[in-house]
Amino acid sequence: MSTPSAAPGPAYGAVPVCPRHPDRVSYVRCQRCERPVCAECQRPAAVGVHCVDCVREASRTAPARRTVFGAPVRTGPPVVTLTLIGLCVVSYLLQWAVGWPWTERLVFQPAAAEAQPWRFLTAGFLHSTQGYLAFTHIAFNMYALWLLGRELELALGRWRFLTLYLASVLGGNVLYLLLADGASWWQIVLGASGGVFGLFGAIVVVLRRMGRSARPILAIIGINAVIGFVVPNVAWQGHLGGLLVGLALGAAYAYAPRERRTLVGVGASMLVVVVLVLLAALRYATV
Repeated sequence: MSTPSAAPGPAYGAVPVCPRHPDRVSYVRCQRCERPVCAECQRPAAVGVHCVDCVREASRTAPARRTVFGAPVRTGPPVVTLTLIGLCVVSYLLQWAVGWPWTERLVFQPAAAEAQPWRFLTAGFLHSTQGYLAFTHIAFNMYALWLLGRELELALGRWRFLTLYLASVLGGNVLYLLLADGASWWQIVLGASGGVFGLFGAIVVVLRRMGRSARPILAIIGINAVIGFVVPNVAWQGHLGGLLVGLALGAAYAYAPRERRTLVGVGASMLVVVVLVLLAALRYATV
């Protein structure tokens, strides 16, 4: 007498399992590749679900989201703006802790900057620690840098924003150099105002490019222009130089043709910096 055999089970592979988790049976399939997908690997889609592999592949091939001015859309904090603010604050604390030796190494002075050209930029990270400007100087500049910087960094992208800011600091000190004579040749200049006014100039252009009113910004620029001539110890030359650079680079960045944004952005940035360096060199050559 023979022993009855067990009923045959389903053929191998007849039960759908998740490719990433073969121990899990799944009758739900990805709408793109039609492979079984378990609950852990399912990603909601407009219709049905997609597997994680298809979602990853789609993210690699999908075009990057960009702003009106061609910058990658970022959702995180404004890294460059926060870094610039952090550097200014740390430098300000060192001015208090170390005293004049820290400021003296970095401050801009037309008479000293020819042999120590880094002062054209480093002065933009120093602020007054004396008199009525002891706190208001850095407070106003950092507040303006935060308000303008986070918007421009998002709109223009990190490298164009950083270039705009540093070139504006340079432009402010170069104009001060060009107009310096007599006692002002030995006068020290410090503060982020040149960079901040460059941001003011750029955001005016950006707003106009987007079809939005720039009147509030123009009013702020006008008020600060008056302050520069009325309040003592304010270098209006640095404000004006930064503003002019901001307007120039802002126009180049905002109105560059879509297919040539990188070329125009890099070219305009290099041109502005080269012109400023040449102007400074010519001024020193005539002393």
